[in-house]
Amino acid sequence: MKILVGFKRVVDYNVRIQVKPDGTGVVTDGVKLSANPFDEIALEEALRLREKGLADEVVVATIGPADAAAHLRNGLAMGANRAIHVVADGPVQPLTGARVFLKLIEQEQPGLVILGKQAIDDDANQTGQMLATLWGRPQATFASALTIADGIATVTREVDAGLETLAIELPAVVTTDLRLNEPRFIKLPDIMKAKSKPMATVALAELAVESGPDLRTLAYAPPAKRSKGIMVKDVPELVAALRGRGLI
Repeated sequence: MKILVGFKRVVDYNVRIQVKPDGTGVVTDGVKLSANPFDEIALEEALRLREKGLADEVVVATIGPADAAAHLRNGLAMGANRAIHVVADGPVQPLTGARVFLKLIEQEQPGLVILGKQAIDDDANQTGQMLATLWGRPQATFASALTIADGIATVTREVDAGLETLAIELPAVVTTDLRLNEPRFIKLPDIMKAKSKPMATVALAELAVESGPDLRTLAYAPPAKRSKGIMVKDVPELVAALRGRGLI
C-alpha cells in the first residue's frame, strides 16, 4: 500500500505573529517557517504504518512557493520515500488544496491519504473533508488512534461526549489530532540521505485545477489588547466592581 501525506509549511508555532502595518497580511520576512504540527503527526503515523509492514511507500506532498522545497526535504529526512512539490506562488485555499490532492491521488493511486486535521495558519479544518467528498471515499477526522487490518482502517477519534471508534474501508482519508503520536527527531545522517531522495516538481497550472478565489480576505487586524486588570480586597469589592461595569 502507498500512503500519501500532506505536509504544509506555516509560520512556526513559537513565533509571535505580527500583522503588516497596511493590514494586508502577516509579516513573514525573516520569520521562522516550519512544518504544520498536525502534518508532522500525519507523516509520523504514515512512517509507523510502513515500519509495521502495512505500507510499502510513503509519499509526502506540499503546495507552496519554490522555496518550500527545503521544507519538503525535512519530510524526506523524517523518512518519506519521495516528495511531490506543487509550486504555487499565492495562497491556496482549502478547496483548491483538496482539488490538487485529488489530482495527485489520480496519479499516485494511494491506499490511504493522511492529512493534519488543520493548519495552524488559517485553522480552516476543511481540506481533508473536502478531499474525501471529491474523491468519493470514506473519511475519519481527528484521529487519536489508527490501526489497519484486512483493508479496514479503525480510527479512534475524540468527540464532545468522549471517544468514538470508526471502521472505514480503504482507500480513505484520515486527518490527525495531536494525541495520535509524537513525531520523531530528525538526525543529521537522515538530513544527508534526504538530499538524494527523489522530489518531483509540478506547477499548479499544469494540473488544470480550478483555483478561483472562493474566499477573499478584506483585511487583517491584530487582536485587541487586553486591558490592565484590577486588584480587589474581598468579595464585596469584587461584586461592587462587576456591578459598576454592568456585568451583574
